[in-house]
Amino acid sequence: MVKWRRHLHQNPELSFHEFETSRMIAELLEAWGLEVRRGVAGTGIVAKLRGGLPGRTIALRADIDALSIQDVKDCSYRSQVSGVMHACGHDGHTAQLLAVARYYSLHRNETAGTRVFLFQPGEEVLPGGAIRMIEDGALDGVDAIYGVHLWTPMPYGTAATRPGPFMATPDEFEIEIIGRGGHGGLPHESKDALVVGASLVVALQTIVARSVNPLDATVLSVGKFASGSANNVIAESSRLSGTVRSFDKRVRAIVRKRLEEIVKHTCEMHGCEYRLAYFEGYPPVVNNEAEAGRVLRLIGEWFPESAGPCEPIMAGEDFSYYLEQKPGCFFFVGAGSDDGSSSPHHHPRFDIEEKAMLHSAKLLIAVADDSALDV
Repeated sequence: MVKWRRHLHQNPELSFHEFETSRMIAELLEAWGLEVRRGVAGTGIVAKLRGGLPGRTIALRADIDALSIQDVKDCSYRSQVSGVMHACGHDGHTAQLLAVARYYSLHRNETAGTRVFLFQPGEEVLPGGAIRMIEDGALDGVDAIYGVHLWTPMPYGTAATRPGPFMATPDEFEIEIIGRGGHGGLPHESKDALVVGASLVVALQTIVARSVNPLDATVLSVGKFASGSANNVIAESSRLSGTVRSFDKRVRAIVRKRLEEIVKHTCEMHGCEYRLAYFEGYPPVVNNEAEAGRVLRLIGEWFPESAGPCEPIMAGEDFSYYLEQKPGCFFFVGAGSDDGSSSPHHHPRFDIEEKAMLHSAKLLIAVADDSALDV
């Protein structure tokens, strides 16, 4: 797993351009005697292994794409592709699912049911690769599906999940404010788009604080604000972009409506025009109650200190689309350092504790074997 993971880490590929990654995966799976279908959702792989004993068909999924981030780690396996790196652990996900496939290829006769391995492209970009995988038949005949994320905020030796809402829906918005530029010493002759943008950064925070029930978990973050060209020039335009995270369709609709209203009225108040684009992201990850209970039971056996459901988190994942189609569960395996010094996901120094891949692979096998025997 370490060898595969480090090769992928050195050779990352962006969403829906995972051509060499896909080729490597397919060649390994074919060499192990699995039924392999290439080109699913463009660069995805669906592989099937039929066990020697009766049982259900269980799907396991890994995402394979990297991010547009410059790797600045000082290590032998640092990314060799400028501006692209595996900054979210997808290289580890791919390596550990390959290991699971290899395990089953060596234990085919004593495997109950069928295993379907989904190597999915494009998790990092909307609308995501899961929809296209489903459209291409990746879930045909599947009884249940499971996925795992190596998670550095949790230390090595832990695992976590919960029934019901687990991860949020990640919406995005972009706002362009069009004013009238001018001389910094003559502001009355201009319409300052920078001031309007600054007003919006503050005003948008009132949506969660004053328009959403405090008991409904919601986040609105402005992540980018660009305006101005010189210290003595009134800005002609400004641009803002950010994200909205929630678990409930009703709350999601409230936030979007209030955002549109605040942008409209703030710009009108200052005599500026605007363009607003709102992009609805993945649905929330909602784990099946029974399947989450299965995973929690096995987590309790493997990681006694991690027993019990965890809190939901505001990150998003397009594994949600699979869970809308089939019963299943998405869970985390801790891949961070014990002292909490690991860099966060999507960080230029991101890395994982590679030993966590073994925990993750073993837990995937345990979950799949347990589920395959359900009557």
